[in-house]
Amino acid sequence: MAKQPVHAIRFGYIKASIWHNQSKAGDRHNVTLTRLFRDGDVWRESNHFGRDDLLLLAKVVDQAHTWILQQAANADANGV
Repeated sequence: MAKQPVHAIRFGYIKASIWHNQSKAGDRHNVTLTRLFRDGDVWRESNHFGRDDLLLLAKVVDQAHTWILQQAANADANGV
């Protein structure tokens, strides 16, 4: 079974998928960024962004950063 992201943030066609990884140094999060587009009847993803995508990309990255920091704060508050 494929690993799933622990959280996703989407603005329009721009999406950030947040992945949780455990390492010897502790919990880590990684983020993948994609742009959704239609190819006929099929939805596909690309990691190429145009000029008009950049502002939404920045907003998605900011929200992903905030979410990751909140997870770390919650873990600290719960003594994890």
